[in-house]
Order: sequence, then structure tokens, then C-alpha cells
Amino acid sequence: MTQKNKWYHRVLVIGVLCLLEAPGRSYSVDHVSSASKPSASAPFDFDQFTKHRPFRLNTLPTTVVDGTPTPAWADIVLRPENFLACKGAPIALCYYSGPAGVTPCEFVPGELLAHCTCYEIPSGPSYFVDINAILNLEVYLDTVSTCGHDGSNCLPRGQHPAPVCDAINKNILIPGADLISTFSLFLEPEIPISQTTCTTPASYAGCMTAPCKRTGDTDPATGLPLVQCACPIFDGPYQVGQDLGQTGLQCVLGDNFVWSAAFATFEDGTIFPTTPTCFPDAPGASGCPLLSPNPPVIPSPPADVSCKEVCAEYKRRNQAGVEIGFTCDATLCTATQNDFDLVQEACGGLGKSSVSAILQLETEVGFSCAASQICGCEPKKKTNAKIFVLNHRQRARGIVPQCDLNGTLCGAQP
Repeated sequence: MTQKNKWYHRVLVIGVLCLLEAPGRSYSVDHVSSASKPSASAPFDFDQFTKHRPFRLNTLPTTVVDGTPTPAWADIVLRPENFLACKGAPIALCYYSGPAGVTPCEFVPGELLAHCTCYEIPSGPSYFVDINAILNLEVYLDTVSTCGHDGSNCLPRGQHPAPVCDAINKNILIPGADLISTFSLFLEPEIPISQTTCTTPASYAGCMTAPCKRTGDTDPATGLPLVQCACPIFDGPYQVGQDLGQTGLQCVLGDNFVWSAAFATFEDGTIFPTTPTCFPDAPGASGCPLLSPNPPVIPSPPADVSCKEVCAEYKRRNQAGVEIGFTCDATLCTATQNDFDLVQEACGGLGKSSVSAILQLETEVGFSCAASQICGCEPKKKTNAKIFVLNHRQRARGIVPQCDLNGTLCGAQP
């Protein structure tokens, strides 16, 4: 789509949304029109990251809760479709952040921000973005134009890649950030996904799409690097990502600590993504399986996916000339918490170019690390040698690589 047509499409979408709210009409919407005027000034800024480089904070009210317009940093989830699926870049995971310990969130004196310590999740695994919580104004408008206000036109439920994914993968969502905070299931096998609803309004940190900096520290329990994110503060009811009944912690932490949280308004709503099927490349019960048996049954590619584009995405190389998509698939889907360095090595740089066709195919067929096999994409000699080495290193750590499970992505001895 040309830049001119892109802006025309955006204006058209906004115009339609405005009609829904025109006086005298009986329509009811739970999103606020993107044509609403931004507030004159934001209650916080990201100057510590942007250093006055071009960036427009999304101050539009993106949702309505109990009749009150709410901003992007409230991290509101209105329905499951609000979560957009992405793949590629490393991201920050703040879902477990809050009390003192490994991943605390602390109020910044004099600012409506919290400094939250979060886990760095390596390149490769799928990650998810709440469409209502995109803090970059232009990227929010582009994403709504493509995905619809609720996100249902984009992956994982629709067929389109979400523009916010490209902005995060290219690291342009918030200038100066090392990483962007989103959601990932990467730690689900080690730290179970849960939540507790806190009905009494209080302050919480809205970390979705917040900017983050690497700290150089590592969590010894998970082996993951720790980053610090600047998460805006919002007051309201919320859900936290832990079962407080089992932890002894409270909804309001005290001692200058605050939960990283969000608020799902729909019945039985969750602040984490759910799917009626599975998520590709995700670990645990929510993840899609590998192809099986050995040798595997290969399904036909979906008619709406271009295998030419899928193979083109696999063949993009890193500086060493290795095709990252192949090495990432060979390592990622059998990785454990002791495998962070191998995943980072195998998948590093994946987000620098689109992998949306791969994600779309694997979402539609319901298999992980399988798009190259389904489309018949073949790695080159140098990539096969790297796959062989990565498989050998996984075996040395007691990990059974994909090659041994289904006979695919075995590589070739250098």
C-alpha cells in the first residue's frame, strides 16, 4: 500500500468510527473513536529514552470503561481479539513484575511512572500486543486501520500481520528503547500463568508497549537477562498476573512498590491471550505441537498463504551468512530454561525482517516450527552446518532436538 493510500485508508476508518458516535444514533461501542482529540499534555514522558527524537505519545482514549474514556496506558482488554500475535524481536516480559524481589516495580518520585524490572525474552518465540495499549500514536492508528478496532482482522484470529509487530521488530515503536514490553508465554512452564482481580481501584503500572533498557543483570533462576521498563501509572480496578491467594501478597503492595497489571472488562476475561486452538512456537499447554510422527505427516499449505513468501522469509541471513529462520526453528521449539543462550544464538536478528507469512501459516495449520517443512523450503550448506552444531549442543545439555523427535531440521555435519 502506498503512503498516500495508507493515510487515505486511515482517514476513512476514522470517519466511519465517527459516524458510530454521531448524535442521534443508537449504536453503542466500547472503543472510543480514533478521531477523539488527544489530551493537551500527557501526565508523563519518555524523554529519558527518546532524547527529543520524533515520537508522538498516544494520548487518545482507546477504550471506555463504565462510561469513562480510558487511555492506552490503562492496558484495557475488552475481548480476546484485542491481543495481536507477533514474532521476531526480543521483548520484555513484565507480566510477573511488582513486589520486591527479582522483578520489582517501584514508583518514580514526582512522576506518574514506575521503574519495573522485567525478563528479557529472546528472539524467536511468538509475543502478543494489546491493541488498546499501543503507546505510539501513529503506530496505533496504522494498526487500527489494518486490524480493526478490536484487532480481529489480524493474526492470530485474522489473516493480516499487525503493523505494531513490524514497529517492535524494527525497534522503532519508541525511539531509544532497547526493548518493548509485551506479553509472551515463554516462561509459562517455569512460572505458571495466573491472575487475581483487584476490584477496589488503586494505582498500577501499565507496562504493555512500554520502553525498556537492558541492565546487564541476569536472573539466576530462569537464566534470563533482566531489563528495566518505564511503565505509566493508571488508577482503576485491575488484574495482576499471580494467584494472590497462594502468595500471601495483597492487591496494594505498599513500600513504594506497585503491580504491573492490566484490566480485562469482559466476563471471564483474562489479561493474557487465549486461543481456541493453540499458539505456534509457544511452550506449554498453549503451544502448538511439532509435526509428527518420525518421519512426519506433512499437511498441505493453506491456500491463502504464499509458500514463496514463506521460503523467502526463511532465507534471510544474518551477518555470518546463516539463514536465521531455519536455525531458529531447529532450536526454539525444544528449548528449555537452560537453553536461553542457544535460542538467542539461533534466533538473534530474526525481527529485522518480516516473518509474518511463517506465523500466518503455522497459526492456520496449528503446528510449531513447521512452516519450512510444509512449504518445502531448504536451507543452504552453511545453514545446515549451523543446525547440526546447534542440535549437538542441545543433546549435550540433555535436550532432545526437533531432529530426534520428527526427523526434520537435522542439518548436516560440517
